[in-house]
Formats: sequence, C-alpha cells, structure tokens
Amino acid sequence: LPEAVEQNDTGDRFAAKLGISERHIAAEGESAGDMAASAAERLFREWGVDPGEIDFILLCVQHPDYQMPTTACHLQSRLGIPQSAGALDYSLGCSGYVYGLSLAKGLIETGLSRRLLLLTSSIYTKYINRQDGTIRPLFGDGATATLLAGEEGESARLYGFTFGTDGSRFDKLVIPVGGSRNMPREHPEKMETDERGNTRSNYEVHMDGNAISYFTLRVAPQIVNDVLGAAELSREDIDYYVFHQANGFMMRHVQKKCGLDGMPFYNDIEHIGNTVSGTIPFGLEAILREKSPAELSRVMLAGFGVGLSWAGCIADLSRVMERA
Repeated sequence: LPEAVEQNDTGDRFAAKLGISERHIAAEGESAGDMAASAAERLFREWGVDPGEIDFILLCVQHPDYQMPTTACHLQSRLGIPQSAGALDYSLGCSGYVYGLSLAKGLIETGLSRRLLLLTSSIYTKYINRQDGTIRPLFGDGATATLLAGEEGESARLYGFTFGTDGSRFDKLVIPVGGSRNMPREHPEKMETDERGNTRSNYEVHMDGNAISYFTLRVAPQIVNDVLGAAELSREDIDYYVFHQANGFMMRHVQKKCGLDGMPFYNDIEHIGNTVSGTIPFGLEAILREKSPAELSRVMLAGFGVGLSWAGCIADLSRVMERA
C-alpha cells in the first residue's frame, strides 16, 4: 500500500455508508509498476522466495506504466527474474484476480510454468477527480503479489471456475478518453459537473453507481451457485467466502442476496477502500493472519465489476507456504 493516506468524511452520510474511513493514495510519480514491484519485493523478503526461480509473471493492471511496452516485461528486469521467464499484462478490474488464478492454473497444469508470480496493481485515484464525491471515497490504490507453484497431487488446489461477461454494459464504468477509440490529441480535456455537484473530466473515471449495484446483486448469487455446482459443494461446505470488496454497504446486501447470512464472509476495507483487482488477495492475506491454512481448505473467491465481467472459483489454502 502506498504511504500517503486520504481520509473520508465519515460524517457524510454517503461516505459513512461505504464502510471506508481512509484509503492509500499513490504519490506523484508513483506508478502501477512501482507498486507491483514493491509488493513482489515484500513477498520475496517475507517468504524467502528466490526471484531466480520465477518462470512466469502475470500482471493484472488497467493503468500500465506506458501504453507500450508491457509493464510486466519491465518488472522482469527490475525484480531480477530470469530472462527465460514469460511476462504479460492483462487488463481486468474487479474480476482480475480470479482470472489470474485461472491463467496460472492453466500454465502450471500444462507444464509451461513451475513457479509463477501473479501481481495485481490498481492506481485508480490518479484517474478520479478530487471533486468527485461519489467515486473518490470508494477507491484506494494498492498492489498484491501471489506466488503459485506446481506440485503433484491427487486433487486440484484451484477448481470450480466460472466466468461471465456482459460487454453490452461496458460504459457503466469507463474512462471515455485515452485509448485508441478516443485519442487524447483528438479529444481535449473537458470538465463537467453533475446535478449533485460532482466534477469529473472525460479523462477520468465515469461510473453509473446504480447500474453497477444492480449488476452486482444480479450476478453474485449466480457466481455462488455456478461455483458450488462446478465443485459439487454446498454453501455449508465452504470455510470462508472472500468476494471482491466493492464497499461495506454493498457487501452486506451481497451476503444476504447470496443466502450467506451467518456464514464466514469477508467484509472489511475500512482502511484501504476498493483496490479493484487487489481486494480479494488483500482479504486472503488478512484472513491468513487470523486462521491457520488447515482451516481454509475450501475458500470461495468471487470478483465482479468493470467490463462488465465476473469470475469465481474455489481455492484450497491448506498448503499455503510458511513465512521465512
């Protein structure tokens, strides 16, 4: 997490409902690649991982350091990972961590990788206007690093995957200008203020909050049912539910809508906010500090949001390695 912290106005009714009191904000000049590198270096240091043994890098990032080249390629050199390693960026948001696990699973199970570094890095605040009171309080910056290694076994450690996409609603969470569709030199920056007094430009995040909420409450139960069906499990078989953390208010509704009241359900982003592709691994890290891996052999992961896209799976964390 970046060092700088931005406080939310918890006296504001909307902000208080979010369950987010503060968020970490990337410094001027700090990039998504910088944060990903910091997360990877911390993983190497705290878990005794030799970067020389990494043979693939996957980086989930929507705002890479440059339009080209790929940020993951730069990280290979910066982190001291061998030149024989593969490296690629993939652009997904809230569902990105689960997608990354599926890509890692495919690479490892086909023998193309043995020790893979999965990174997420979200730096949304650089693309959200400080005068946007409906979007700014939601998002925080942050990066995560996960090491995945292959081993022989009778059962899969990642399974029950399900995916979904509704590209017809891509514009419900979008930055209108900046890509090849609307290039900056052809579209000067234009500011607008909505009826609630929130200011944003065509270079910044636009979100239809009502549409995203409706989408979330519609697909979350579907993810749960599809993953349980694929894994041949019941709700009661799951040790913990770790979903993308949109905001505290929304997660309470998701838990109820999915029929998970009273079950172990992670809902805590009070001090980091919505870190997009990072919310699930941040949640896993927090849970693993309180519970032993042996208690987490069936953890359901679910991500949903920008795209619009969604994904879910079961993760067996019982063989998580110990800290160095």
